[in-house]
Amino acid sequence: MELKRFLKRFKSDVWALGSTLFILLIALVALFAYVLAPDNTQFANQMHLSIHSKPPGFSCQMLLIPRSSENEETSFLSGRLNTNEEIPISEIRWSASSLEFKRYGNATDYFETISFDQFEGLSTQQEIASQYLYTKRFLLGTDKYGRDLLSRLLVGSRISISIGFVAVFISLTIGVFLGAVAGYLGGWVDRLILWLINVVWSVPTLLMVIAITLALGRGYWQVFVAVGLTMWVDVARLVRGQVKSIKEALYIQAGTVLGFSKTRILIKHILPLVVAPLIVISAANFASAILMESGLSFLGIGAQPPMPSWGGMVKDHFRYLLLGKPYLAILPGLAIMTLVLAFMTLGNSLRDILDVKN
Repeated sequence: MELKRFLKRFKSDVWALGSTLFILLIALVALFAYVLAPDNTQFANQMHLSIHSKPPGFSCQMLLIPRSSENEETSFLSGRLNTNEEIPISEIRWSASSLEFKRYGNATDYFETISFDQFEGLSTQQEIASQYLYTKRFLLGTDKYGRDLLSRLLVGSRISISIGFVAVFISLTIGVFLGAVAGYLGGWVDRLILWLINVVWSVPTLLMVIAITLALGRGYWQVFVAVGLTMWVDVARLVRGQVKSIKEALYIQAGTVLGFSKTRILIKHILPLVVAPLIVISAANFASAILMESGLSFLGIGAQPPMPSWGGMVKDHFRYLLLGKPYLAILPGLAIMTLVLAFMTLGNSLRDILDVKN
């Protein structure tokens, strides 16, 4: 299909355009997560147990106490390494050389004292109050550890987006190679690769992912590799069937007669015709990878704490569905659902757009 015709049909498809814009928005949010997040500490992991499970819109006064003479460095990719202590307070009193504060929710109801010397040479109430005393608002409330829920959702989007890209890349690399070789060479090579495809196909996907994850160890990249290694089968079956069909065309046989090498015929004349169905199946695999990672995180073998992931957030708070704070589990669940729905809708739209019969 010509590029101009494809773009024209793509722009006229509201669902394809809307899904693409939403996916791009989530990708930008994931890329600039630490810029957008109210809590830009590494993994948005600033805990305040005294204000856990607070409702959306909750705010309280915070006192920042320096614990290191080194300046806090903020990384665009990994956030800010927090070297200071942030304390939610409910009341504060000032004296000539120190301040007294009462921690938020402190059942013992006593004041703690801290000298002005702790505040890096600042000696007046106005200077300390302007730099180390502020009100913090949690737009979506706090989780069960007192962390900002909005920040965790924003940073957690990185897991879902990145696992989709990595898993699809791995599945395309393995699937296209094995499928193309099997479909073009045929014979015993085709039978061997088809046997391998059927063996992998016969094992339940989730069980295989769990087995690979346990073999590689729990962690961020291990999950990516495990999911990618289980998704190549669909790609290989598709490419094998397409290649076997295309190689019988007259122009392919003419290329063989003219003495073109098998590699040239396969790469330059066959595989380009497989790109359209590969785009469609990649969109579906992207959605499947997100769901699989969320399921693994819910089971506790996905991304490990304190790294935020939407599936892990659902796991941490699913009991709150019955404890009067269902949004703690519903919000990350909605994030998973909307992103998967966007990819599935995009895949269905691309299938119709790339269909030459329409």
